[in-house]
Amino acid sequence: MASTPEHILIVKLSAIGDVIHTLPALNAIRRHFPHAQITWLVEEAAAGLLEGHPALDRVLVSRRKYWLRGLRGPERCQHLSEMAAFIKNLRDTRYDMILDFQASLKGGVLIALARGVRKIGFGKGLEHQEHSHLFLNEKVPAVDMEIHALTRGLLLLAQIGIPTRRIEYGLPVSARDRDHIGRLLSVTGIDPQTKVVAINPVAQWETKLWDNRKFAALADLLIERYDVSIVFTGGPADRPTVAAIMVQMQHRAFDFTGKTSLLGLAALYARVACLISTDTGPMHLGAAVGIPVVALFGPTAPWRTGPFGEGHRIVHTDCSCAPCYQRRCETAHCMAGITVAQVAAQIEQLQLL
Repeated sequence: MASTPEHILIVKLSAIGDVIHTLPALNAIRRHFPHAQITWLVEEAAAGLLEGHPALDRVLVSRRKYWLRGLRGPERCQHLSEMAAFIKNLRDTRYDMILDFQASLKGGVLIALARGVRKIGFGKGLEHQEHSHLFLNEKVPAVDMEIHALTRGLLLLAQIGIPTRRIEYGLPVSARDRDHIGRLLSVTGIDPQTKVVAINPVAQWETKLWDNRKFAALADLLIERYDVSIVFTGGPADRPTVAAIMVQMQHRAFDFTGKTSLLGLAALYARVACLISTDTGPMHLGAAVGIPVVALFGPTAPWRTGPFGEGHRIVHTDCSCAPCYQRRCETAHCMAGITVAQVAAQIEQLQLL
């Protein structure tokens, strides 16, 4: 490889799961270049996963969606000023190496704006690449999209000579995060001797959702069969969905939606027996902290974006049109066909409760 880089920029803007999948690459870069100054360019939704990470020196946060919305309002001048300041910060360093893990147009534009000697990423051939390879000056051969997203990121590094043998996330969960979760569990009245199962029922895609009545029935079944405490997780916007599930339950459950940061959620998941989740960011967070995940898959491919590692369970139906990667569907047979009994059977196979 060429001379050791002093300044490295990682470009992985979104989403939460994709950022989690890139953390092992970050740690591989840090192990290979222990003295480099490493910066990560990320959008604000996932920034909380990176701030304070021991392998990072700097986090640059793009508020792209917020700024674009603001350009249509009365505070457009302020938003333009914030955008200009962000671009100035992006360009204040001449990076020896810029690594494109995003492979999209929004990432490519920022790579074009950044000052870099080597702008490295996959060449033409990746699905959904949006011609982002045009913004690179060093292209490595594209890999098969059917390979898991985490592995694809490591393959990018391997092709430029960075060893990637160890999978390490290094989530910067602090004692403060753990203490907050401890207090939250205590205040809600969960018996410290009772095993806890977390359920994350919401996803951004309409086609990834499972029926609320089935989530309610599953939660009741687990309480009755295993005498566990059920906690529902999600963001503030997920509260109505969780409320709709809990009102259909026969037993008491606990609503933690909007009560944790991303790293607080990681601290919570580290204390539960297992996580049941749709295909969404928190699913990957559970896998990253090392707990068993039971993941419900429909329109997407678990071999591409399922919970990474051993000990997880995937629940899906043999639907001829899946995976279709569609955000909307009139029937959503792939998710509708999943039964409570199927999910319960996968949980039982884990033999954790």
